[in-house]
Amino acid sequence: MKVLVFYVSKFQYTPQQKSLDIAPDNHNGTQTIEDAVLAFIHVEPSDQEESLKSRDKKLANHLKWCCRKNDTKKVVIHSFAHLSEAKADWEFTKELLDNCEQRLLNVGYETHQTPFGYFLDLHMDAPGNSLARLWKTL
Repeated sequence: MKVLVFYVSKFQYTPQQKSLDIAPDNHNGTQTIEDAVLAFIHVEPSDQEESLKSRDKKLANHLKWCCRKNDTKKVVIHSFAHLSEAKADWEFTKELLDNCEQRLLNVGYETHQTPFGYFLDLHMDAPGNSLARLWKTL
């Protein structure tokens, strides 16, 4: 799994086009989140060789660490299948992201997950702090 994290003072997205037929037609339209850690997450085929629980736990722990470093309790989870050449099955990816989100909610984080299966218009303000941009292979 590859994770590219930004601390964002403001992040806005608008669903534009379905990328998966299974994506629901209804979504919440344009959303804006402030003072958050924004995680672009690419789940790889090798992640499917390990237990789902171990992968979502590792991701949640990394996101909590990023939040502590940026003094926020807000996380935006965004499936981003463009950080590696191969990607995991969409079913596994969606379940991993949902499980990670639930782990974060269970310990008091405010979470947002961008609509899965959509291309989005993205707007973000990301300050130039030293830990405001992090990349990691998990």
